[in-house]
Amino acid sequence: MSSLVVSIALFCIGLYAVLTRKEVIAILVGVEVMIAGALLVLVMLGSHAANGASIHAVALLILVLAATEAAVGLGLLVAAARRLSTTCVDEMTEVRG
Repeated sequence: MSSLVVSIALFCIGLYAVLTRKEVIAILVGVEVMIAGALLVLVMLGSHAANGASIHAVALLILVLAATEAAVGLGLLVAAARRLSTTCVDEMTEVRG
């Protein structure tokens, strides 16, 4: 039960960071915290389920995809920061390709 409370708290903290922050890096960190909260629920479910190994395999796959998402997001952030010389979402108004 306590891990469910921790995972809900992690998800809410990440959601708060995504909704209130202006810097792209803080938004990416918030998304990663939200994913960590969801993974904690999944691992907790896997420890109580009869077929927990498959649930843990899905959790591992999601963890790898989250790391890939963070790497791609940071790469895009570096490219945008070089081109626009800012990482603030409000100042990123240029949309041309």
